[in-house]
Amino acid sequence: MFLKDNLIYLIANLSCKNLNRNYLHGTELQDRQFSNLLHEAKNTQFGLDHDFKSIKNHADYKARIPVRDYEDFIPYINQIREGKENILWKGLPKYFAKTSGTTSGTKYIPLTKDSIKNHLNSARNLLLHYTVKRPKTQIFNGDMFFLSGSPELSFSNNIAVGRLSGIVNHEVPYWFKFNKLPDDETNRIQPWERKIEQLVSKLSTRDVRVFSGIPPWVQMFCEHLLDYTGKSCVLDVFPNLSLYIHGGVNYAPYRQKIQQLIGGPIDLIETYPASEGFIAYQTDCEEDNMQLVVNDGIFYEFIEKDKIHDPEAERLSLADISLNRDYAIVLSTNAGLWSYLIGDLVRFVSKNPHRIKFSGRISQFISAFGEHVISSEIDQAISYAQKKHRFDVVEFTVAPQVSPTDNRHAYHEWFIEFSEIPKNIQEIASTINAHLCELNSYYKDLIEGNLLDTLKIRPIRKNGFLDYMRQAGKLGEQFKVNRLSNDRKMADVLVKDILR
Repeated sequence: MFLKDNLIYLIANLSCKNLNRNYLHGTELQDRQFSNLLHEAKNTQFGLDHDFKSIKNHADYKARIPVRDYEDFIPYINQIREGKENILWKGLPKYFAKTSGTTSGTKYIPLTKDSIKNHLNSARNLLLHYTVKRPKTQIFNGDMFFLSGSPELSFSNNIAVGRLSGIVNHEVPYWFKFNKLPDDETNRIQPWERKIEQLVSKLSTRDVRVFSGIPPWVQMFCEHLLDYTGKSCVLDVFPNLSLYIHGGVNYAPYRQKIQQLIGGPIDLIETYPASEGFIAYQTDCEEDNMQLVVNDGIFYEFIEKDKIHDPEAERLSLADISLNRDYAIVLSTNAGLWSYLIGDLVRFVSKNPHRIKFSGRISQFISAFGEHVISSEIDQAISYAQKKHRFDVVEFTVAPQVSPTDNRHAYHEWFIEFSEIPKNIQEIASTINAHLCELNSYYKDLIEGNLLDTLKIRPIRKNGFLDYMRQAGKLGEQFKVNRLSNDRKMADVLVKDILR
């Protein structure tokens, strides 16, 4: 075991030195990605339609290729689904990652043999970086639990279709399969509740040293594990657990509860995977940011948050960004997505190397009165209140109440499922409201101008969100509750679950 650990550390150290050296040259690497992508796709249908051969620089590219969302790609995607080759990228994609859309319903995001490497390389590299930072780690000497989507695939004209986390199960390197849990049979179990029961039963006697999965579902797994085993904390079941790899939603609102369930300190690594590409990952679990993946099949453009809906908004390359501003992220990839607006906001905290924080979703905001409160502000406000008032959150969402019958002025309505209902809900609401005013000057002006009233918290019954997700057909590890919205579609369903 000593020889194995030393070999892993040696490989990790050499690999990370090379990676970190490259990350210091992000703009040059992006120029190379840009040129390679155009060269490889110049004879595709999309490349011919947009005359890739004549594009010499980013200015030419912006003039030829408008920013698109999924709906704009549907004519091309439909041709690929019919089995036509060389449409967005060479040949046919290996997979379609099936995701939930907004206006277009289900989305089918292509994953090619070239692009799938980005997901695998990034997952490997984050573990290598962790090994360098924790040279005495023993994570490779036990089991690693990945709470992922089902690997079950369907097929459309010989293209496999599935959820991204399930697809990745088919691409796991041979050497890694010995450590990975759960087994394929258990991972395919449906429905979600039965899968959780089987996972708890089968994993409770294993030597699990790594958790991976989005926070609300890992929290649920831990709760079921403790109910099943009768133990007081997860570390009593898995004494060698030392790392939790998370992503998909902001961890801060879940931190306190998950720490309590685990029962002791473990390391955390944040990741930023999307169906469109693995965008960033944390290279140091003691630093609160992620390294942008600049050298693996993705060319990035950025649009300032306040200009997202301006068709004339400037699209910045990595060389042009500023620190501590929110940008919409736009991707061109070796899966055949070109200036694709994925709907996320990021903020740069470092340029050399290029490190980011996830700010939220473009579509998840409240601006019923022009306040434009985004999800990162919501997360920061509730996390601040949690530290001050010591309460645990199972799940929550926020919506505007523009026509209240219980109040003179409109307000933001917070639907929160607490682990235990606190007695000082009004104090918590005041703290969240005050912190939101500090974070968002527009919100502050509306509160002080009596155009908006202080937010209201509506405690939701136990399992209220779980039942909502089940009824909506979105129960499972790949689905997330929308943190906030500019309408009341979810809110009007949750009203029946408010504890009076």
